[in-house]
Amino acid sequence: QVQLVESGGGSVQAGGSLRLSCTASKFMFNCMAWFRQAPGKEREGLAAIDLTATRYADSVKGRFTISKDNANTMSMQMNSLKPEDTAMYYCATPALGSGCPARIDAGAFPYWGQGTQVTVSS
Repeated sequence: QVQLVESGGGSVQAGGSLRLSCTASKFMFNCMAWFRQAPGKEREGLAAIDLTATRYADSVKGRFTISKDNANTMSMQMNSLKPEDTAMYYCATPALGSGCPARIDAGAFPYWGQGTQVTVSS
């Protein structure tokens, strides 16, 4: 069984930084990823990490950095935050497989945390 819990969200001014963390009950799976969803918008894949590589959406490339801190914890450092980054942020994993899917698509990730809110003000 997989349980994911996000933390680190909060309110920050534009240009500021936050570091999100995700803890998992197990890390038998190899791929973990971050998504976000703003009101009225579709869930957006932001970053993914597996045993060999990281991958980022264009919207966050160069500003966000995903990493694995230990066997069951991953983080995403978010710098140069913008108001449009305001959303609920989720960590997720497909659990099965040797790596992340080719695309960071929500449909490929059956296991999700409850989310942590990030609010960026002007």
